[in-house]
Amino acid sequence: MSSAAPGGSAPRRKSIFELIGEIPTLVTDLVQREIDLVKTELVAKFKALGVGAGIIAAALLVLLAMLGVLLTAVIFALTLTGLPGWAAALIVAGVLLIIAVILGLIGYSVLKKGVPPVPTESIESIKRDIRAIKGIGKRGTL
Repeated sequence: MSSAAPGGSAPRRKSIFELIGEIPTLVTDLVQREIDLVKTELVAKFKALGVGAGIIAAALLVLLAMLGVLLTAVIFALTLTGLPGWAAALIVAGVLLIIAVILGLIGYSVLKKGVPPVPTESIESIKRDIRAIKGIGKRGTL
């Protein structure tokens, strides 16, 4: 492949003045992309916080149901002389407890992904951009 322009001539090189004239546009584009990156990162973190909080709320509801089942088990244990009633209620309470623990652990792990809700990756990218503009290092390196 050749690098020639469609008309067969070599591509036109920009003058230093044209390049300098493009700097404000390039900086504006860079700032806009960094703002978009911050927005995207914050939305993801707040979404994780919301999902985690919702799952933990579900775990709390299951624990509340388990408390009702345990109270039913106590009632059956006191009023019935046969084992099947309260034993069945205890089995249900145990299953609800296991569900609550699993939901709580899942919610906690999802919640941890959103904390702290600070766009750390975007901040690092902006710091690299500032270092690149100052001439310290390159934009593409860490």
